Amino acid sequence: MIPIGDTNDDRVRTPYVNYLLLAINIFVFVYYQRFGTNEAFLMSFATIPEEILSGKDVILNGMGATPIPVYATIFTSMFMHGGLAHLGGNLLYLWIFGDNLENRMGHIGYLIFYLLCGVIATLSHVFASSMLDKDLLIPSLGASGAISGVLGGYLLLFPMNRVRILAFLFVIRVPAFITLGLWIGLQLLDGYNSMGIKEGGGVAYAAHIAGFAAGLLLVKFFVSKTMVVATKRRR
Repeated sequence: MIPIGDTNDDRVRTPYVNYLLLAINIFVFVYYQRFGTNEAFLMSFATIPEEILSGKDVILNGMGATPIPVYATIFTSMFMHGGLAHLGGNLLYLWIFGDNLENRMGHIGYLIFYLLCGVIATLSHVFASSMLDKDLLIPSLGASGAISGVLGGYLLLFPMNRVRILAFLFVIRVPAFITLGLWIGLQLLDGYNSMGIKEGGGVAYAAHIAGFAAGLLLVKFFVSKTMVVATKRRR
C-alpha cells in the first residue's frame, strides 16, 4: 500500500518550510551525491556512530576525512540518501504529511520540530549501535528519522484524517491511524526480525522508531507554543 495524498481542507499556511526541506534533499542527492555515486561525499558527511561516540574522525575502511566537526554530521546526514528509492520513499511521506504539521505549528516551529526529531533519531541509532556493539563503522544517512517524527506528530494530531492509498491499482481512503499504525508496526516487526543480521540490520530501525516516538511526545508542545504566540500577537 502506497499513500498518495491526504486531507488538506483546513490548511491556511503555505508550507514553505516543507517545500524547502524537499528541495534541499533533492539538491544534495543530485548535486553533491551525484545520484548516489559520490562515495567520498557519503563517507565524509554521513553519521558514523563510532565518530559520534569518540568525538574523533575515523579514517579507515574507505571512510574519508570529515571536513567539519564530526557532531555536525548528525545534521548533514539528515539530507543525504542511499539511492533513488530511498529518496523517493522518504520525500513522498514528507510531501503528504509534513504540510499539515507546518500548518499547525507555524514555519519556524515546524522546522525546529523536524530537525529535533531527526537529531533524536540519529542519536538513538548511535546509542543502539553502542549498546549492541554493532554497525559502529556503518554510515547512517537519510531523512527517515526526522520524517518518522513528522508521522508520529501527524498521527497524534490528525488520527481521523483520510489518507488516499494506492492498493492493488485501486485508490482507497483510510483513516490516518490505520495507515501510520501499520507503518510503525512494520518498523517494529522488521527491526525485531533483522536484529540477528550481522551488519546493517535491526539497529537502523532504532532511528525510525525513536523519531516516531519523539514526534508523538513533542508535537503537542510545539502546537501549544504556536497557539500561545498567535494569541499574544492578536493582543
